[in-house]
Amino acid sequence: MTAMERYTGTPKLMVPAFGLGVVGLVLTAVGFFMNPAATSFSFLLGFTYWVGISVAALIMLAIFHTAKAKWPIVLRRAMETISIAVPVFAVLILALIPMMKYLYPWVDGSPLAANIHGIEVEHLHHKKEHYLNLGFFAVRQVIYFAVWIFVSHRLYGWSTQQDEVGGLELTVKQRKFSPGALPFLALTITFAAFDWLMSLTPLWQSTIFGAYYFAGSFLAAFCVLTLATVRAQGKDLYGSLVKTSHYHNLGKLIFAFTAFWAYIGFSQFLLVWIANIPEEAPWYGLRMYGPWRGVSYVIFFGHFVLPFFTLLSRKLKEKPGTLAVAATYMLLMHAVDLYWLIWPAFSGEAGPTFHWTILTAFVGVGGVAVGYALFRARGRYTFPVKDPYIAESLRYVQP
Repeated sequence: MTAMERYTGTPKLMVPAFGLGVVGLVLTAVGFFMNPAATSFSFLLGFTYWVGISVAALIMLAIFHTAKAKWPIVLRRAMETISIAVPVFAVLILALIPMMKYLYPWVDGSPLAANIHGIEVEHLHHKKEHYLNLGFFAVRQVIYFAVWIFVSHRLYGWSTQQDEVGGLELTVKQRKFSPGALPFLALTITFAAFDWLMSLTPLWQSTIFGAYYFAGSFLAAFCVLTLATVRAQGKDLYGSLVKTSHYHNLGKLIFAFTAFWAYIGFSQFLLVWIANIPEEAPWYGLRMYGPWRGVSYVIFFGHFVLPFFTLLSRKLKEKPGTLAVAATYMLLMHAVDLYWLIWPAFSGEAGPTFHWTILTAFVGVGGVAVGYALFRARGRYTFPVKDPYIAESLRYVQP
């Protein structure tokens, strides 16, 4: 293995990411004063897109530790870097405070409350008011981010400490800690999906909605990991050590979670369709008929059918450049999927619309998160150089 030095940062990427992020957030703030409702939904779209990827990378990291997997060790520092951006989102979520009344009908004084009538109001207040209130909502956000920050920093801290001292002890700590952390990570991302997305339509409910959001975020996290690996070529970067077998596994994971996302989505639709409850059916009715039908078709064919059959190819999964194109496409489809989840609560029967803050919020949240992650990576190695199993990871051959 070629000797590598610590990562000194990439000003050509880190500085523009921070710069674009700050500019995007400033423009989004300006947009909020011009059109608070549209901007609030735009910010929620960008926020849930990027935080989902970061938390999914953390869960992915904990799963690999729990499984004692050796092949992805060379990729582990990239996963840790993606997950270490969680504190950025803990700060950015504060921007939701003035936006709450424009997003959620259950907030007192929300102009969206006019869309809920008669017995629906009674049902909302008597069945859900103890859960959907600002005080308890805030408490839950603190719990979510406390768990994510604690787990990500603990795993990242042990991993980078091992770069200095080596040995097996820190590997054992990570492998013992991760199984206990997984249930908390799974529950928090599930309830975060309920809070941020499902409560946009508070009378609608699905017990597997959290799994749907998680599946899409997990798929996107593997795509980001793939793109980072393909781009990490050059001096002191881990990408030059990644073999064809590693790319093949990444491609298989993208393929697997494409199918898993579709399975969860179909299961959720089937349960709502069979039950045909008046409180639940309109959520799909809005998206399956009228002006939103086209977006639904785009998601079905573009997010599942096309990538499913394309990713069946072994050759595609073994070519980094081609796999990177597929990963970029899937990240775009994930954004469309979140738009389909979020935007109908804003535009309703008017159908798909576009507001310029969708772009500024997306670039703003993503730019700051990427810039912070790269900043935290400075002064560290780009892969776990003293992990006792790193040699096995570097020698990995697809069975």
